[in-house]
Amino acid sequence: MLKVDNLIAGYGKVQVLHGISLTVADGALVTLIGSNGAGKTTTLRALSGMIAPSQGTVLLGQQGAGDPSSALENITGLPAHQITRRGVAHSPEGRRVFATLPVEDNLLLGAFPRLSGARPRGEPAADLERMYDLFPRLRERRRQLAGTLSGGEQQMLAMARALMLNPAVLMLDEPSMGLAPKLVSEVFAIIARLKERKITMLLVEQFAAAALEVADFGYVLENGRISASGPADKLRNDPAVQAAYLGAAH
Repeated sequence: MLKVDNLIAGYGKVQVLHGISLTVADGALVTLIGSNGAGKTTTLRALSGMIAPSQGTVLLGQQGAGDPSSALENITGLPAHQITRRGVAHSPEGRRVFATLPVEDNLLLGAFPRLSGARPRGEPAADLERMYDLFPRLRERRRQLAGTLSGGEQQMLAMARALMLNPAVLMLDEPSMGLAPKLVSEVFAIIARLKERKITMLLVEQFAAAALEVADFGYVLENGRISASGPADKLRNDPAVQAAYLGAAH
């Protein structure tokens, strides 16, 4: 579970987020949609420790911990490596794979907090096999340098690398960016399978219609503020959301 309250963040003197609040329930897929520049990527960066919020709180609960309200930890402002150790996995915009390392080494780096004992949870070797089952193309290319993969394969690698943390919350930033329509469908099919496995996810996505189709709940971000929220099917049928985000360009 992830609970965000009145989060304010930005870059230097430029404030991007103006007090946003959202909740990602245990086992749910929540999407954050909005136009370019609305603050979606900044939100994920603030939650994962890439930038420090100037105000607000971020609370994290571990999946399967019983009553989540009694087990929430305040992770606000912690450095990124400490937030990762607590189970927040961030698959960033633009994939950012380790281009000069083989696919399998990229995956094992995703499990580094577990391999080092900083996050003792499960068996990484078994999860590596699960990643190859979920992403068969990565098994075929396990010895190939990540930088030689296609854009779609690199996106799959970035998602699988984040999953190797065995995260409490998986955050996906624009997983469809730059992909051909066929590959976009493939990525969303994988996200749907992760949802079936009750992986807790926060999805930022430019294709709002596809995101709301697969999500349980959605938030609309406008100019650094939440302008609408609700069950994904309700947002899909909201005339204002349809007009702004669900046209041909989205």
